[in-house]
Amino acid sequence: MWSSTRSCAAEPRPGRLCLKLAAALTVLAPVLAQQPATAREAAAATISAEARTYLGEPRLAGTGRLTWFGLHVYDAALYLPGGVTPATLGDSRFVLELRYARALEGRAIATASRDEMARMNLADAATLARWTEQMARLFPDVKRDQRLAGVNLPGRGVSFYFDGRPLGTIDDPAFARAFFAIWLDERTRAPQLRQALLAGTPARP
Repeated sequence: MWSSTRSCAAEPRPGRLCLKLAAALTVLAPVLAQQPATAREAAAATISAEARTYLGEPRLAGTGRLTWFGLHVYDAALYLPGGVTPATLGDSRFVLELRYARALEGRAIATASRDEMARMNLADAATLARWTEQMARLFPDVKRDQRLAGVNLPGRGVSFYFDGRPLGTIDDPAFARAFFAIWLDERTRAPQLRQALLAGTPARP
């Protein structure tokens, strides 16, 4: 399997199979390259409407870039309201936005998310199966430069947006904790990405 993925990365124009493999492992085999200052400035200057709606005056906590064997998959940005710390992040509204660098299938994104939540043992098999179907119904196929955003709604769940258009809400606080854990939990497979996203979060008093 590893030899196959390395061959995909070597292709100047990865084929359909390679992109499906990249989608399946988007959250499973990440390597982080932190975004340059210009990209961080762009993320700060182009705060989405959903972030402003839910957070009032949002601030950019941090940004990171996910690559997979040299393939740029997406750029991530975390927006927070003022006064939020890592200790209270789960009890606050926040927006995690992914801007994709290539086309990926929505069901593949949902399945990869399920696999990572399973790895961290965040829910039983039946619950994970239900969440997977809910995500698959909501997540569209994405193309380059399109955005998926998840809004954490404490005590309720997650509202999802696609290029600013509402996709729907999964009303389950346990799902919200498990979903955002993919990027923000200490057990994430991408600790450097987590660190980059939380880079601007104030430390505990």
